Amino acid sequence: MTRHGDLDYAQARLGARYGGRPDEAAWRTIGVIRDFPALLDATRQGPFRRWVAGIAPDADAHAIEAAMRSSWNALCDEVCSWMPAEWQPAVQCARALVDLPIAAYLARGEPRLAWMSDYPKPGPNADPDALGQLAAWRDEWQRRVPAPARRDPTLRELGRLLRSSSRRELGARLPLVYRRALLEPSAAFVFLALSALDMERLRGELLRRVLFPRLRMAA
Repeated sequence: MTRHGDLDYAQARLGARYGGRPDEAAWRTIGVIRDFPALLDATRQGPFRRWVAGIAPDADAHAIEAAMRSSWNALCDEVCSWMPAEWQPAVQCARALVDLPIAAYLARGEPRLAWMSDYPKPGPNADPDALGQLAAWRDEWQRRVPAPARRDPTLRELGRLLRSSSRRELGARLPLVYRRALLEPSAAFVFLALSALDMERLRGELLRRVLFPRLRMAA
């Protein structure tokens, strides 16, 4: 039996999870659902179910944010448990990726919302700009990557894409990068980047129906 912390095991689990990501047909299916409870019910099965765990039909925007952040942290922890020990600190760093806009928001002195109650107080030198937060995160992530792999071409390409590409470009380019990295530890980070895009897109679908319930959806 293959054990956790083994690269072959990690590659098998990543491949299974990657194959379970929503395709464009799945996105179109939920895109025409107008009612939030109906949308939530539709996403509880299939490729979206991971992200909606813990979201109630009467959830407000804050509850949705908190639940999806929790799901992201759980995914990062799970991927971390699959990876060899020397790669786990870099994978754990991915937990902070979705918190960067929150960190920038709080660093600007904006009021702390209820669902941010467990978020740490920003330090005196915290960057109030989201791009600055991303640059600082990227530096810390690269520091945690095992030294022999820091010049890995896939990781370097991923860093360039995260630095300079739009979300649409990332969505188109990252699957190609993932397929090239299938047998390498770097595949874990490409998978997490794609998962972050999926989560962000679904969050937009959910919040649009909660915040603008009367908005006419495209047929």
